[in-house]
Amino acid sequence: MTTSHTTKLIETIEYKAQAIAEQWYKNVKINPKTPIFHKMPENEAMELALTFYGNYRKLFDTDKPFEEAHILFSKYATDCYEKRIPLPQAIYALILMRRHMWLFAEYQAVFETAVEQRHALESQSRMILMFDYAEYVVILTYDELIRNEVDDKFKALKIKSPLFVLWPGGLKDKGK
Repeated sequence: MTTSHTTKLIETIEYKAQAIAEQWYKNVKINPKTPIFHKMPENEAMELALTFYGNYRKLFDTDKPFEEAHILFSKYATDCYEKRIPLPQAIYALILMRRHMWLFAEYQAVFETAVEQRHALESQSRMILMFDYAEYVVILTYDELIRNEVDDKFKALKIKSPLFVLWPGGLKDKGK
């Protein structure tokens, strides 16, 4: 649930989503850890960040943050996967989204008083938890998408997929 001290951060992200996303895009466009974004059209890349920033409040306005994070970040992972963004770059882009949110709030002096700064640290703890969920969900979703893609390719070739043997838990899924 949203508390009054997180509201200021959430509102800043919500009202300044475009500006934060632009700063994020400038970073991923030149960052050596995100080369896939260097040639990606700006609107495609910005869409990833804006979808996240535009839905950030939902992560705080719920009694079930993991479930809400799962919805939001499985969509992010699916979008990245469909754009053929390698998993390490999708995760790093997510890390940069978090960084740019926090840097923007800090730069805009959103938290001016000592009490607000203390509350900001509490907000940051919640934000870190949400991004921990995010990274887990993105990895989980990529894993599932990769499995499905490989399985589909083997089916198209009329070959039994070796994934049920090679991937942990695969034997359970294929009925041994």
